[in-house]
Amino acid sequence: VYNGKRSGGPRSPGAGSEIFTPAHEENVRFIYEAWQCVERDLRSQMGSERGLVEEYVEKMPNPSLKAFKPVDLGDLKRRNTQDAKKS
Repeated sequence: VYNGKRSGGPRSPGAGSEIFTPAHEENVRFIYEAWQCVERDLRSQMGSERGLVEEYVEKMPNPSLKAFKPVDLGDLKRRNTQDAKKS
């Protein structure tokens, strides 16, 4: 799964590619399908007064996380892949 999109067909190992176990594939499929349900519920909730999905916001945020910056995992993977190709 990449940005919510599945690649078609089985993965074949190639030079520098990852091999995914059936358990990994099952976990990815489970998370993808669960997230699709959340997104569907969010879309159906728009315009209605009472929704199924509730956003969690901490009442007292941890002060040590004040400077936290989210990491773009896709960008990190691209950079690591490019660095590996340079080596």
